[in-house]
Amino acid sequence: MNANEPTRLLPVSVWITAQQTSRAQRKDRYLPEAIKHPARMLPAIAAHAIGRYTNPGEIVVDPMCGIGTSLVEAAYLDRRGVGVELEPAWADIARANLAHATTHGATGSGQVYTGDATMLTDLVPAELFGQVSLVVTSPPYGPGVHGQVDALPGAGVHKRHDRYSDNRDRRNLAHAGWHGLTEGFSQILAGCAVLLKPGGYVAVTARPWRQNGSLVDLPSAVVACGIAAGLEPVERCVALLAAVRDGRLVHRASFFQLHSVRKAIGGGVPQALIAHEDVVVFRRPRNPAGSL
Repeated sequence: MNANEPTRLLPVSVWITAQQTSRAQRKDRYLPEAIKHPARMLPAIAAHAIGRYTNPGEIVVDPMCGIGTSLVEAAYLDRRGVGVELEPAWADIARANLAHATTHGATGSGQVYTGDATMLTDLVPAELFGQVSLVVTSPPYGPGVHGQVDALPGAGVHKRHDRYSDNRDRRNLAHAGWHGLTEGFSQILAGCAVLLKPGGYVAVTARPWRQNGSLVDLPSAVVACGIAAGLEPVERCVALLAAVRDGRLVHRASFFQLHSVRKAIGGGVPQALIAHEDVVVFRRPRNPAGSL
């Protein structure tokens, strides 16, 4: 870019999505087994995206749906959710969560396909091609922010539920390394572009993390992946992971985030708690390049 050219900035908005804790948002709406997933999307983030970019009856897709948060929120908002999940254990929990939502008054529907989302168009029915209004998903990120803690007398601190799977299958982008993650996510978004109707949206939640002291800028990488997939970036939003009380943020950081930040500060490295996730929003062009 020429230094004299104006920089094109994406519009930014703030989503107030953590007034309640994750546990409170999931209470009675999800099965207890859902807590085992290491990186569950905050339900209010999924619900906000669905409410903002779709209408009742429309189709919402999550190509890496985990335990089905986006699909469950779509069902409660009278949308049709379609998910893909590589790990059979999480896919089973997603299906169970959808069934649970139906028995608790959800008027929408949902279905989950088990398989590799980099081959998305081979997994979902062709009838979905060009029909989807919204894709909402999140790539795996920063294992240090995952997991739960048990502090037992005399046994120290025990970490649990911090892994996506028990094996190291590199089809799972959590185990694919940085190059594999970005390449695989670009392939997934390219498949999503086939499913989207013209003008349909993709909302990707992501956050930066630190690895060996260096910042890994996943949100910017997500922007590059979307552009490579032929999508148009239109917004970069802030979805709060902290509550707003009397004009101040009240953090909901995990034990590991608190420990990491305190350790860094103690070592003379200034850091702050993560209080939000970036939500990068793309749109499928209504008139793709080269069309009339």
